[in-house]
Amino acid sequence: MDRYVLWSEYDTIGTSVKAAAVYLGTALVKLVCLATLLKVPENDSFDPYQELMKIFIGFIDVAGLYFALTQLTHRNISQNHKFQAVGLGWAFADSVLHRLAPLWIGARGLEFTWEYIFQGLEANANLVMTLSLAALGSLMWLRKNKPKTLIPIIYACALLLATMPSITSYLRRALEWQTSKVVGFELFSSLVMAFISWQLFSACQRPM
Repeated sequence: MDRYVLWSEYDTIGTSVKAAAVYLGTALVKLVCLATLLKVPENDSFDPYQELMKIFIGFIDVAGLYFALTQLTHRNISQNHKFQAVGLGWAFADSVLHRLAPLWIGARGLEFTWEYIFQGLEANANLVMTLSLAALGSLMWLRKNKPKTLIPIIYACALLLATMPSITSYLRRALEWQTSKVVGFELFSSLVMAFISWQLFSACQRPM
């Protein structure tokens, strides 16, 4: 009961729904950019130019998070609850859009395969990374009185999280890592980035 009152009082559900809607709009813009600027690859090899363009297009997600954190109307919600609600809504919409259909259709098959287990683990790693990026975004755009010594670290961590899809693509295609190894790297990276983001967020909460 207390948890429901907390969610209702801070309007976190409404914020998550708005963030999910912003994600869908952002995904549509990214889809148009990818279809316009990138060519269909002839093989599955790693193309540095293509990946560089994907990195620039991927920053549309950062712009979408900026809009969700700073421009959406949030009723009676603190900064701590805001980034959590936005991050959860964003990650939920991403999972539904990219992973729901493959998991729902493929995982119900009679033949067991590790592919869908790995997809589920990737979805959890993506959830943690999205929450970490939302936390760093709230520090960049909403927290004014943060220690100046932490600002470069905050921006560097946010940049690393924003480019993570291209890093995993490089591991898959250029280094030819197996799926299990890539998923392990994603899970480990998500936990490390979550710990760093938590430490940065806690440090910025302390009075200066």
